[in-house]
Amino acid sequence: MSALRLLGSELRLMFGRRRNQAGLLVLCAVPILMGVALKLQRARPGGGLVGAATNGPFLAVASLAIETTIFLPLAISMVAGDSVAGEANQGTLRYLLVVPAGRTRLLAVKFASIVVGSLAAVTLVAATGIVLGVALFGPVGATTLSGTQLTLGAALARVALVVAYVAAGVTAIGAIGLFVSTLTEQPLAASISTMVVVALSWAAEGVAQLDWLQPWLVTHWFTAALDLFRDPLLGTNVARGLQLDAAYVVVFCLAAWARFTTKDVTS
Repeated sequence: MSALRLLGSELRLMFGRRRNQAGLLVLCAVPILMGVALKLQRARPGGGLVGAATNGPFLAVASLAIETTIFLPLAISMVAGDSVAGEANQGTLRYLLVVPAGRTRLLAVKFASIVVGSLAAVTLVAATGIVLGVALFGPVGATTLSGTQLTLGAALARVALVVAYVAAGVTAIGAIGLFVSTLTEQPLAASISTMVVVALSWAAEGVAQLDWLQPWLVTHWFTAALDLFRDPLLGTNVARGLQLDAAYVVVFCLAAWARFTTKDVTS
């Protein structure tokens, strides 16, 4: 079985599952609720990130900033936790390896599906925010966090950068979930364990005594996405975030490979 064919089958299964489809709908709820609330507010919108989201591009960015706290990590934790543990739980993992798909190829396909799922989820949130923002507030540009004005085209280009950056961070969480998924045959346990890591990471952000650890936490650089909506672009923290994401992906994918290729598959 070729890798592309195996990937296509994996993506059809992933996007065809009702729970994943429901999860995508939940992700869309945040920009919808924000947009409608801002439109119905009679008074002048308040300050802050949400108050500035009175246009399509910024509504997309604000929605992504909010969803990185729990919704996007939860969505990718469910997908990643189910990747290997779900096959083992259903008794199909052994048959996949007999095809033969090969353990390394199968794991690579599982991770590729996590990458696609991450990008799809983030893109869907951004697209919902843009479309709804344009429908509610008109096809106008956006004001950057630095106070300068962007045309609609330039603002959409900034949103594309934010989408790519956030998707990289979500993929790093997915790599953790992939590793955890190789340790158990219970997909729910793998998903919960991955979310515990994310929750602990966010909790550690609020502890001043752990300031030495915070730059190494998987969630620490998520907020750097907002630097892509400043004028001029602030790329220092973005670069640090991408480097940390890459490190998490390499370390946990290698750990998943080391575990999976030596695992005694009985189901």
